[in-house]
Order: sequence, then C-alpha cells, then structure tokens
Amino acid sequence: MKRLSLLFALGVFVSGCGSSSSTAPTTPTNPTFTATLSPANEVPAIAGAEATGSGTATITMVTTKDSAGNVTAATATFVVNMSGFPAGTTINAAHIHGPNAPAGTNAGVLVSSLITPGANVLTNGSGTFTAANLTVTPDQANAILASPGNFYFNIHSALNAGGVARGQLVRQQ
Repeated sequence: MKRLSLLFALGVFVSGCGSSSSTAPTTPTNPTFTATLSPANEVPAIAGAEATGSGTATITMVTTKDSAGNVTAATATFVVNMSGFPAGTTINAAHIHGPNAPAGTNAGVLVSSLITPGANVLTNGSGTFTAANLTVTPDQANAILASPGNFYFNIHSALNAGGVARGQLVRQQ
C-alpha cells in the first residue's frame, strides 16, 4: 500500500511540474543578412581588371526591442570576404546602401563600415575584413528588417571609387 501511495504522490508531483502554457515564437534579436558581391551587380556594371572579383558579406545586427517588437537600439558587424581581384586591389570603403534600392537602383550610404581607406589591400587578390559595433539607428534597423531586399552592400576600391562589387541583402535568420 505504501508503494501505491508513493507512486500516486510521485505522479501528482510530476504532472504538476508540467506547463500548459505555450510560448510564442520570438524573432531573433541578432538577425543575420548576407550579400553575394559581384562587379556585375554594380550600376553601371564594372568592366576591366576588377570585374573578375567577387565576395560575400555577412551582416549581423544586435538589436534591442520594446514590448511591441520595435527596435530601440542596434549595432551591426560586417564580415567581408573577397577573392578574384587583381593583386594589390585596395578596398577603401564598404557599407549598406538604401532604402528603396532594389537590384539595379543606386542609393545613398546608410550604414558605413568606417574602414580606413587603404587599410585593406588585397595583396594576392583576396582578403577579409571585419567591422564591428557599427551604429545603426532604430529607424534604419526597422527598415532593413522589414524589407532587406531594398538594401544592398557594396565595397569600393581605389580604381572603382563608386563601387566595385555589390549584392542585395538576404535575411538568413
């Protein structure tokens, strides 16, 4: 009888530990975007020696949101990988452009990497750089989150100061 009472008490205890409430899925607080960088995506497309290059950019935003889900603060980190450029190509700038900049449309700089011109020389035609803790205003972050395809990332070289490789933002998470 003691064994049955003990099993009954244990069963009541275990069932009391469960929760009948369900948690709603939440939007990640660190959304990530990628851009496939190509000289052919520039407007106008790049011709000449640097047209052989390509790259990828991964943009991670760290966001703080209010109870309504609106971004109240944000920073970004850019990780950029480049290859296929002529040896000695100098990357002088990199940033997100937009808003209202779908493929084929140019727009102003929105979030700059703040890299120092001449600091990223692709000695062998390839290289990587990271720019971290970049300020993104809440309005900018909310706009990018709402419609990433209306923004693009591009890198600028000494030879192609208007931009050497570009790609539209695509949300990964």
